[in-house]
Amino acid sequence: MSNIIWKDRKRTIFGLPISFTKYTLTEEKLVIDKGFFTKIQEEVRLYRMTDFSVRQSFFDRFFNVGKINISSSDNTQGEFSLLGVKKPYVIKEILSDYVEKERERKGIVTNEFLK
Repeated sequence: MSNIIWKDRKRTIFGLPISFTKYTLTEEKLVIDKGFFTKIQEEVRLYRMTDFSVRQSFFDRFFNVGKINISSSDNTQGEFSLLGVKKPYVIKEILSDYVEKERERKGIVTNEFLK
């Protein structure tokens, strides 16, 4: 199993982690666990992620939470969001760095001009 880089819960009102959605980032994948009665686990390999953006409302900025939008080439996920993420800009950069490391490790060319 890969080392856990980041782990947190979706943050709700006032930036508190009162939720049944958990995020786990390892060196190879991002795992999203949802639910209490019915459990759903979604997994996206890092090398499949292509674009990131952060959205923070005026209210979110007070509690330093936000939404990270992610585009991927994954067939089941495509575009998805991590909601209620604490320090979203920091986490986006961590995600981006690990995506690049994983792409380099797998020998995947990321620049269109190099193909």
